[in-house]
Amino acid sequence: MKFEVVGSGCRKCIELEKRTREAISILGIKAEVEHIYDVSRMVEMGIAYTPALLLDGKVILSGMLPTVEYLVSLIKSKAS
Repeated sequence: MKFEVVGSGCRKCIELEKRTREAISILGIKAEVEHIYDVSRMVEMGIAYTPALLLDGKVILSGMLPTVEYLVSLIKSKAS
């Protein structure tokens, strides 16, 4: 399982990475987390709003900073 946090490094993007790692820890799953800062890559991925979160290459969240609880629920629903 691979998560990609997409954003330029703003406060919200950094916080999304932190919350994603926390949600993964709560769920007790093994996953890789990468933060993509490169704007040209964001454009290639079709990301219009940041922060964004991808799971195994698919956008599951864009343009919002969810709570850890929401991320736990979202990851559960997308990972099954």
